[in-house]
Amino acid sequence: MRIESVVTSVSWIPSEAVAGMTKAPFAMGVAHYDDPPPDVIDDLGALQAADRFRFANELRAWIDVVDGEIVDAGYSGGGRIGSTTLRVGPGELTLRATPFPDLRAEPEIRPGSARFVQTAGGRTGAPAPRRVRGAPLVKIQAPTAWTTLSLILHTDGRVEHALEGASPFPRHWIYDDAGKLVEKTGLIDFKSWYRQAFGRHSPWGKEDSPALVTAVETALERDLSLRIMRAGAKPRIKRYTEGRELVRQGQRGRDLFLVLDGVVTIEIDGEPLGEVGPGAVIGERAALEHGVRTATARARTPCKVAVASPDDLDAAALTELSAGHRAEDA
Repeated sequence: MRIESVVTSVSWIPSEAVAGMTKAPFAMGVAHYDDPPPDVIDDLGALQAADRFRFANELRAWIDVVDGEIVDAGYSGGGRIGSTTLRVGPGELTLRATPFPDLRAEPEIRPGSARFVQTAGGRTGAPAPRRVRGAPLVKIQAPTAWTTLSLILHTDGRVEHALEGASPFPRHWIYDDAGKLVEKTGLIDFKSWYRQAFGRHSPWGKEDSPALVTAVETALERDLSLRIMRAGAKPRIKRYTEGRELVRQGQRGRDLFLVLDGVVTIEIDGEPLGEVGPGAVIGERAALEHGVRTATARARTPCKVAVASPDDLDAAALTELSAGHRAEDA
């Protein structure tokens, strides 16, 4: 009997993810941020053809089982590369990224299971200047982006997956064997990625980076995030250091907060209730319930949020969002 499965990561650049001087081409419309990938991927090739992601890592693996024992195992799938489109005047220039060879560990056969590990990625499409030691002090080279995925296939049919490591930039979303979005990275570190993700500072140089993984927000929150960032009044972007309060329980206020990057802890009466990551929308209850905060939101990591007015969003959607948050409280 053959048992096979797949786990896939899709890497893309969300709004406001780029910092410093490199942000200028995005602000000028020469470079572009990406729309969020879909909640469910039916055809990864079609998504690639539509230029919907920068990189993808598709780890497919299989085991052959006879009388409860694994007699053979192997990989399929692999990395997929997107492109970077630059708009120059009335025209466009598409730069294809440079793929690196997929890194695959030998299948680790254990009693009742086999573990597979695959790294995929490469250099981004647009080269960029970076400081280097010694002459010429500046080098033009695109940084490296990647993910490292693991997949465990059990002889009883169970499947486990994990994001073992990833480049600090861009955002990485993880999809299960049904093509459903199940996890995402919670923290982008553009500055360190832009300056250091070269040569030995990558899995091809024998160095990986740990990834902070968060739960997936709701489809409603993803829809609201697009409205906040792409429609109506432009939101204010605020940064919070680790441990700082976004809002305090009992405070008055009506602003909504869309978490762009980082992890936020929700507390009631001083007790942690849960955590939310990028894509989560919080603060809607105060907008619906007389302008009083019902919980404290505290930055567990450095965070970046978009601050929006509830008047710019549909009241029915905010009511639905609040109802979902009440269910999570329960």
